[in-house]
Amino acid sequence: MENKTRRMCFNINGLLGGLLATFLLLGVLAFLTMNAISVQQAEATNFYKIDNQSDLQMKSSVNADHYKLVKDGE
Repeated sequence: MENKTRRMCFNINGLLGGLLATFLLLGVLAFLTMNAISVQQAEATNFYKIDNQSDLQMKSSVNADHYKLVKDGE
């Protein structure tokens, strides 16, 4: 009778599967890290100011009206 419960070293559930999952997760991590860095570099030069700071509320959608982007030279 054949032993159907044996584990192969390079089975998708074994070593190869673990390496594949590890490289896939590292690839996703590298992709998200590079996107985060590029977004940070693009947004680092978008300066803003807040008008009427005393009118800000803790949780309100009206707070977005007080957020103003500062153009170059202003």
